[in-house]
Amino acid sequence: MARGDKPAGTRVRTARGRTAQSTRWLARQLNDPYVKRAKAEGYRSRAAFKLLELDEKFHLLAGARHVVDLGIAPGGWSQVVRRKVPRAAIVGIDLLPVDPIEGVTILQMDFMADEAPERLIAELGGEPDLVMSDMAANTVGHPQTDHLRTMGLVEAAAEFAIATLRPGGTFVSKVFAGGTDDALLRQLKSAFKTVKHAKPPSSRKGSVEWFVVAQGFKGRS
Repeated sequence: MARGDKPAGTRVRTARGRTAQSTRWLARQLNDPYVKRAKAEGYRSRAAFKLLELDEKFHLLAGARHVVDLGIAPGGWSQVVRRKVPRAAIVGIDLLPVDPIEGVTILQMDFMADEAPERLIAELGGEPDLVMSDMAANTVGHPQTDHLRTMGLVEAAAEFAIATLRPGGTFVSKVFAGGTDDALLRQLKSAFKTVKHAKPPSSRKGSVEWFVVAQGFKGRS
């Protein structure tokens, strides 16, 4: 194939009972190189490459020994941690059921439940070095509402990280386009030595997602 040539994309016909939106989603999945790579490399989702790319840029997993995965389903991020840092203790949480991952403790419960933070730390067996969150609220189709709902989860994840991380620890979380809200950004900059936003190459161009990466937790006074 000559350089610059593109392979013909797979076309998906609209089947009876399938909406145009679901047809477009299926076509995108079938033609997505990251979906194909995920299957070939044994990852449960293309999201694994977002963490791999973020780690390549920010070295998130360097020295990580205790890791919390918020919104673990379907498990791609924890798979990455297991492969990159095999001896790390990993605890994940999600409302959705998640198939077992060797070496990972999975809690099927609401992270927003009062007892969730204590359960996570108890299962982890100590303070985390890395808190990572790929959580996003279920969309309702109203951009402002969807943004507020997801940012509420980001804020809760950040509060958990600040309350539990070891000094020097890292917090990484998915956010929407526009980055972290001003109040939360100030809170993160106060608690961490560096706070940056990034959009990894595997994040779809049309997606509104970005990631906030806060490193060098200063500790709790």
